[in-house]
Amino acid sequence: MRTQSQSRVEPLILFLDRSLGKHIVAEALRQAGAAVEVHDDHFLQDARDEEWLREVGQRGWIVLTRDDRIRYRLHERTALLQAGVRAFVLVRRSLAGPTMAATFVQALPAIRRFVTRYQPPFIARVTQTGRVSLLLKP
Repeated sequence: MRTQSQSRVEPLILFLDRSLGKHIVAEALRQAGAAVEVHDDHFLQDARDEEWLREVGQRGWIVLTRDDRIRYRLHERTALLQAGVRAFVLVRRSLAGPTMAATFVQALPAIRRFVTRYQPPFIARVTQTGRVSLLLKP
């Protein structure tokens, strides 16, 4: 189990699920200094969420998504929790790529603070204003 001081020291690697695309959000976050991995660089486009959640959790990556229904689908929620995933969900789904990118860039400091305060697994929400709050913690 990680301590808060270890969480602050380890690099944060953000994993963008396929709902966020491949380029716009990733490049904006990289420009802001974040380490970013993109779904399609590691998994097939149609990979089941349960598959990639397990792998991402094992790697300790932080999931960014706009799939706000993930917490309600039993198989996905169970996979997320069992894998110890830290997930941040953009709660406004109908945003264009540049707006999603700007939102996540604005939320980066709050995401960094959040992962030092909360042990995995959890699902947190990210609002369009960049605010972060807890949605689900077992």
